[in-house]
Amino acid sequence: MAYTPQFYPGSTSVGINRRKHMSGNIEKLRDIPEADVVTIMGHRAPGADYASTHPPLKEMGEPDCPIRQIVTPTAGAAAGDRVRYSQWSDSMYFAPSIPYFRSYWGAINCKGCDPGTLSGRQIIEARERDIEAYTKKQYDSEVTDVALCSMRGCTVHGHSLRLEENGLQFDMLARTEMGKDGNVYAVKDQVGIPLDKKINLGKPMSESEAKKKTTIFRVDGVPMGGKVGARKFDEAIEMTHHMWEYRSKWGYRPE
Repeated sequence: MAYTPQFYPGSTSVGINRRKHMSGNIEKLRDIPEADVVTIMGHRAPGADYASTHPPLKEMGEPDCPIRQIVTPTAGAAAGDRVRYSQWSDSMYFAPSIPYFRSYWGAINCKGCDPGTLSGRQIIEARERDIEAYTKKQYDSEVTDVALCSMRGCTVHGHSLRLEENGLQFDMLARTEMGKDGNVYAVKDQVGIPLDKKINLGKPMSESEAKKKTTIFRVDGVPMGGKVGARKFDEAIEMTHHMWEYRSKWGYRPE
């Protein structure tokens, strides 16, 4: 019998969206050229060779190991690529993703990556050609809204601040701007270095669409307990209370 992972509980739209992100069953909304993604990441020039930290695995003559026979290396690991990163900041004002769920998405769906979560940013590290592919998936899908989310390798502040008048998440380094045509443009790379030309990231979601796709619980949106006034809390908050109790009383040792 096939096993279906139970990624996240609850029947709210936020619970459903969290399951979608964790499972990798996400909708593609746009198609940003690979060269543009590489440019915004800023680690190498588009078309340049990949820098390496060791020879390709086929040339290294590693000792025989059953794990190596079971696990197929990623393209970046097989080639000996160096490790690089992409880091995101997601607005608390109904951005599609939030730091923990970018990390869950990466940990579950991106082989050979190392995700990290902080209060207002989320980073994924991986071999260079692998992280480029993972970053493009995030940019192209419903995980990212180009107004409420942005790649920020430094000076990430803005996730908890009010939105700008044009709907963009505040960015002290102004890495993106709203065009007169209604599209969002990247004008700097993720660490704030100006680009030679603007990169069109497409149109942002409407406010109503963002609220439908968000993975953040908010009292003025979808509360964690479910519908206000309901006779029973949503399963998501029951699960959280259950885990908190196990952790606090028994350190995850119910016996």
